[in-house]
Amino acid sequence: MNNYTHDPLRELIEIRNQLSYTKRLGFLFGAGTSKAMGISDITTLTKKIEDSISDPSKGLFSKIKNDLDLDSQHIEAVLNQIRLIRQITKDSNGKKYNDIAGDVAQKLDKEICDKIYEIISLEEQVADIKTAKKFIGWLNWMSRDFVKEIFTTNYDLILEKSFEDLLIPFYDGFIGAHEPFFAHQTLDSRSKYDRPPTSWIRLWKLHGSLGWFWKLNEDKKTHRVIRLSSGAKEKHPDSELVIYPSRDKYESSRKQPFTSYFDRLKESLLAGEGIFIISGYSFSDEHVNEVIFSGLNQNNRLHIIAFFFDDAPLNNIIEQGKNFPNLTLIGPTQASISGVSGKWKHIKDGELLSPFWDKDINKLKLGDFKELVNFLVLSSGFRDKIENQIK
Repeated sequence: MNNYTHDPLRELIEIRNQLSYTKRLGFLFGAGTSKAMGISDITTLTKKIEDSISDPSKGLFSKIKNDLDLDSQHIEAVLNQIRLIRQITKDSNGKKYNDIAGDVAQKLDKEICDKIYEIISLEEQVADIKTAKKFIGWLNWMSRDFVKEIFTTNYDLILEKSFEDLLIPFYDGFIGAHEPFFAHQTLDSRSKYDRPPTSWIRLWKLHGSLGWFWKLNEDKKTHRVIRLSSGAKEKHPDSELVIYPSRDKYESSRKQPFTSYFDRLKESLLAGEGIFIISGYSFSDEHVNEVIFSGLNQNNRLHIIAFFFDDAPLNNIIEQGKNFPNLTLIGPTQASISGVSGKWKHIKDGELLSPFWDKDINKLKLGDFKELVNFLVLSSGFRDKIENQIK
């Protein structure tokens, strides 16, 4: 970090101005956004799962987790390893990898996913959904001629519930009433006939959802992904939950939503001028990172603004030499703007800064998703309308 400083008030005014005239607007939400509303992050979720499952599953879970690098000892990496075992052994009880049989890996996979469903479903019941509703209300008021898109790595259904509570149309690629199926052609930006209305906000869940399940096709060999309503797991106890894509699924049909969503993310970042806001994401998913940095490199009309709860991920990006001119990194004590890194220097207060600057510890609070949503609403000029809408 050099001796350069940034004025937080000036930067917040610049962000507000950019939001007022941008031609396109997209979002990427990581675990930090759901954590701000009361849902466990990956570290907490991993511990809760390990504590709640019983032997012999607990022993297998610990064995797989401890074989991973220290910075990868979390639930998604564990699931990835289990699914590699399933792929190699084809779920067979006669084949083993790392001394774990295929059918045992299959049962462990399902048990872990069932626990994830159970834990997050209970947390959703007491989550602060008001924050999500305020964000959805704000985004809906942002009148644009372009498609508004939300990409998220979170499994929970808080955003879906917020859309429905507010009666705001959204689209996630699934079509149907009984067992909605994934229609990949509706994500193709080149197909104008298959697309839903532009006014419908898009919601793309990059790591799956508590509402997605594998369904065996009539050939009894392949599967497809269906989306069921909240609480459907209790009605379909034998169904496998669709969360977190492994490196290679056993059949290409199984990875279709994930592949299509990542293709959509690539297209969104390369589609000309626009602003893409990132919140709650620590840049720990290399697959997502590759798409983000590729978009920044190939599209100089794209401007990404990333907000961080602490400075560590921001510093990590800078140390990796990923500090692009069209990437703005906003941390609690420092920022990188137009490729220039520096500490915040509070010069003067303003209506746009005062609610989000902690004077006691000299930190900007926008890394907290709740505070970011409050900033977006305050900047819009629609605060009263949005707050009345969510009451």
